[in-house]
Amino acid sequence: QVQPVESGGGLVQAGGSLRLSCVGSGRTFGSYAMGWFRQGPGKERDFVAEIRRSGATRYADSVKGRFTISRDNAKNAVYLQMNSLKPEDTAVYYCAAQVLATSRYEYWGQGTQVTVSS
Repeated sequence: QVQPVESGGGLVQAGGSLRLSCVGSGRTFGSYAMGWFRQGPGKERDFVAEIRRSGATRYADSVKGRFTISRDNAKNAVYLQMNSLKPEDTAVYYCAAQVLATSRYEYWGQGTQVTVSS
């Protein structure tokens, strides 16, 4: 079991950058695929990016070329580098761990707010 904890959110102007961090407890952190999701005001939670145990990555079309997900298993950490931010990126960003047996994201952090001003 792993408990993700996000940090790094804040207020930034359009065109700016932020780096989100997610630290997970537990010695088996490296065995999980990790993902970032976001939920904007009045919207459902959407997929943003994921990184597999192998290091393979996948992104939502809306963030391709602007966001980069990475992980450091030695630090039990996953990062989301967000560049060229847009007002529509405003959301609460969640980090989650995917259970291998079910292929479902079952462990979620509490979220960190990202606000992009125009």
